[in-house]
Amino acid sequence: MAVFVDERRCLPIDTLHHQKQLHHYTWCGIAMEQKTTFGKALSAPLVTMLISLCLANVGVMPFTSPAYGLINRILVPLAVPLFLFDSDIKRVVRDAGSLLMAFLVGAVSTVVGTLGALALVPLKSLGDQGWKVASALTARHIGGAINFVAVADTLSLDGGIVSAAIAADNVVVALYFAFLFYLATVGEGTRDNLNNESKANVSSTISDNALSEEIVIPDEKPLPITTSSIAYSLATASCLVTVGGWLTSAICPTLSSMVITSLLTVASATAFPSWFQSLRSSGTAIGILFLQLFFAASGAAGSLVLVLRQAPSLIAFSVLQLAIHFAVLMGLGRGVLRLKLNELYLASNANVGGPTTAAAMAQAKEWPTLVLPALLVGVLGYGTATAASLSLGPLLIQLAAR
Repeated sequence: MAVFVDERRCLPIDTLHHQKQLHHYTWCGIAMEQKTTFGKALSAPLVTMLISLCLANVGVMPFTSPAYGLINRILVPLAVPLFLFDSDIKRVVRDAGSLLMAFLVGAVSTVVGTLGALALVPLKSLGDQGWKVASALTARHIGGAINFVAVADTLSLDGGIVSAAIAADNVVVALYFAFLFYLATVGEGTRDNLNNESKANVSSTISDNALSEEIVIPDEKPLPITTSSIAYSLATASCLVTVGGWLTSAICPTLSSMVITSLLTVASATAFPSWFQSLRSSGTAIGILFLQLFFAASGAAGSLVLVLRQAPSLIAFSVLQLAIHFAVLMGLGRGVLRLKLNELYLASNANVGGPTTAAAMAQAKEWPTLVLPALLVGVLGYGTATAASLSLGPLLIQLAAR
């Protein structure tokens, strides 16, 4: 029996070749983070992005390709719910204890830091992209890399500027983590909580995005990644993205579907925790791959000259943003609410770095009762940061226009 293929509907060979190259760069980034000191210091996303950025600027990869659009249109929306399978709000409230309050204060401090930094460093050299960078970095410093990606994609942030912002922010965040580790006291991070017996063992290296790290919680049954769990994870994420798109079109067509999808995933994970917990490991693994591909595509679409030209102003913005974040966090958290210093340091780590870096810090500083809460508040950041940062858009536009 003859099989006829409509060649007009097939991807061009060049596009498939570009997709294959992006997968190679993704693998290189993850492998370098896991196996080299240099890669651990930079993190897998930054290594991946730098590889594709350099190769694109010497002509190995094109600056534009349908492959990049496929990643932005299909894989990035899927990555959002995949990272949120563990976002059971009832569990966060039940088990996070006083660290939850510290984290919320830290999120507010990030918003204040963004507004202050943009007022002092308005990023005018970026034109109308300046406020978008500020919004994306707000999401980054409340949730994590997935929130930066979601906001950058929602606001159609230029690929070259994404590369510059990630590179500059990673440098600042690495120094900020060192600062937090210097301040934190070993063995004095215990907290008043009904679940003080909750402990976790984190096999992890402190890096900026910490995407490839593995977290093991002994109180819970290990969740192996199987063919069926991968299939169920992708099917569940696809359903959430589809329903999120429908709801967005019906409720607010001008809003990004990623916001509704994020909220829908959090609500679903809270309503059906057993199902989503069973998909946590596979969902995170697939989400890491999709996110890495986004960074590879962003690097390939970027200009090395633009990255070097914009780095100083972006570094200045990130420094001010985190400095104000820390000052407000200490003022409100310690001065007003009288929260413990080590909990404030850990909450700040969860804001700026995400759940894995915060949990790893708690483990390294011998705070066993804070490891699980650090993971939980970090995941809460994943679920809320995108909507929170996008809601700042009108105010950021006004500040950037001054």
